Amino acid sequence: MKATFCTRREFCALFVFLTVFVLISVLRHMDILEQTSDPAHSTFTILPGRKGGQWHVGDQLEVMIQTSDFQGRPKKSGGDFLLASLHNRKLEAGVAGQVVDHLNGSYSAVFSLPWEGDAQVEVTLVHSGEAISVLNRLNREQPDRVYFKSLFHSGSLSETTLCNVCLRPTQQPLCNYTDLRTGEPWFCYKPKNLSCDARINHYEGGFKEKVLNSNEEKLFQSGVNMKVYIRASGPANVTVLPQKEGQPHVKSSTVTSGPSGYYYQGVWRALGGTTVREFTASAISQCLKGKVVHMYGDSTIRQWYEFLNAALPDLKEFDQHNPKRTGPHMSLDYANNILLTYRSHGPPIHFPPMDTRVLHYIANELDGLVGEPNTVVVFTIWAHFGPFPMEIYIRRLQSIRRAVVRLLDTTPGTLVFIRTANPRSLTLYVTINYSDWYTLRRDKVLRAIFKGLKVHLIDAWEMTLAHHLPHDLHPPPPIIRNMINYLLSYICPQNGS
Repeated sequence: MKATFCTRREFCALFVFLTVFVLISVLRHMDILEQTSDPAHSTFTILPGRKGGQWHVGDQLEVMIQTSDFQGRPKKSGGDFLLASLHNRKLEAGVAGQVVDHLNGSYSAVFSLPWEGDAQVEVTLVHSGEAISVLNRLNREQPDRVYFKSLFHSGSLSETTLCNVCLRPTQQPLCNYTDLRTGEPWFCYKPKNLSCDARINHYEGGFKEKVLNSNEEKLFQSGVNMKVYIRASGPANVTVLPQKEGQPHVKSSTVTSGPSGYYYQGVWRALGGTTVREFTASAISQCLKGKVVHMYGDSTIRQWYEFLNAALPDLKEFDQHNPKRTGPHMSLDYANNILLTYRSHGPPIHFPPMDTRVLHYIANELDGLVGEPNTVVVFTIWAHFGPFPMEIYIRRLQSIRRAVVRLLDTTPGTLVFIRTANPRSLTLYVTINYSDWYTLRRDKVLRAIFKGLKVHLIDAWEMTLAHHLPHDLHPPPPIIRNMINYLLSYICPQNGS
């Protein structure tokens, strides 16, 4: 067969065509980024108060936010994820704002004004709407981008296989470790030479490193378009005057509910519920005297366990030779008859190697409790569920809810507390697996599922957002101290509160 070759003219035409095609593709991707929200071009404006330029304690402050793209053009659509807060560093005061999306590129942030003096507005773009679309797609298409492993061992044989809440079908058979009582699914690929019964541990396997293309990665740039402050187009602060006598309560037409509390002089003041007071070490011991406190969840609730162990000199931890991160742990104050326990929740949990015998689901633990008025249950479950579809999280919460109902039906005097989720610092890796967007959506679901039950929420989201310290998965000690004070104020309320 005679070979055919392109002529020089044909080759040039082909080269030009390919060049134009590549340029169009590049420009198209450039336009996608350039049309997203740019915090550097976006602004917020403090709207005039109802009394002209004056605000009093008890009023509400409203801020209008206008987003613009990287070309400085006002956005015409909504969907961005914004956070807003109000601070006074000198007074150590702060309150979270509520953001309303008008779906046209503009947003409102509404703040209660609970203290007298200066109040500085902060508005943060966490993610653009386009970035959120990518995050949602990842959870639909790649729920296994964070994976786990288990070691199987018998005699002289050892094998390690991948595990997850859902595994992609292969020729390799599966080991089904679905919990018989809760129905919570968990699977591992079966080792080639060992039985499923030879599984001895569970541990963090890792994460897929390349789940975004280069253009998608541009949507998640720290200091550019991810968790970046938006500047004010005018003044960023107001002066709040004392509350007037007979001043009517001002309600915003933009939002229907207010904050759960605020900071003043570094102390959290709840708006509704119990009166929060500060507890010294001796006051904590007195409050918890004769009580059993069970804590379940991830490392954010282990922080509370560690805080109480450090704060109470007579609370001694039993050395059960369990790893610090995984537990389970137990501490006892013999003189005051205080028992404090911590146990991590069941998989998915991204921890170092854990013996499979200590992998317990919260619902099963609650069913095994003998509750009484001196029993306190505290749990949290959110930080390890970001990469998975919402259905996985809802199933877990529903099983816990049913267990809480059974516990309270049996012993109504048992106190049950839920520590909610909190915002955290974000890197590219953290964002694609555990973004604040994933966290906030799950936090809203948790609140909805447990609404109406006799449980108390410790609002870690607002307590972190309202504080001036940087966001962290494990909030710094001043925030943890306030969370503990909030918890103890419910356990040992003042008379009449």
